[in-house]
Amino acid sequence: MIAAALTDEPDRITTVPDDDAETRFTRLESDVAELREQVTLARSDAAAARLLASGADRDVSEVRAELRAHTRGLNALRETQLEQGRAIADLQHGMSELRQELHQEIGGLRQELHQEIGGLRQELHQEIGGLGQELHQEIGGLRQEMQGGFATMAAGMAQITTLLTEISAPERNEN
Repeated sequence: MIAAALTDEPDRITTVPDDDAETRFTRLESDVAELREQVTLARSDAAAARLLASGADRDVSEVRAELRAHTRGLNALRETQLEQGRAIADLQHGMSELRQELHQEIGGLRQELHQEIGGLRQELHQEIGGLGQELHQEIGGLRQEMQGGFATMAAGMAQITTLLTEISAPERNEN
């Protein structure tokens, strides 16, 4: 009978004749020893793989924890930005209202000022008109007084001239 023997090539099986049993056993022991080494290496590789996998799992967990922390930080930052955006919008609205109130107040003050100036202008014209009338009357009174004074002076001069003429007339007649 012919038995199959394992070779270094895993997919090839060689045939060994029946009469060489000792060679078969030696070869079989060698193959078993090689398989044991491979199993030991496979176990060692599996243990190393498990160790690497657990380390990778810890690393992934740490990365996920950091990612969650960053996500929470970004969400908090987003909330802060939204709150600040609302606060800025409220401030802009308040500023618009203040600006509108200020324009209305200035418009009211402007209107009051124009009315006040118009009233003062009227009072000033009335005062000037009244002063003009008083001045005109005063000047008219002074003119009358002056004309009266000139008339009195003219009358006095006429009397003086008459008196001088009367005084000088007898002297002229004597000459």
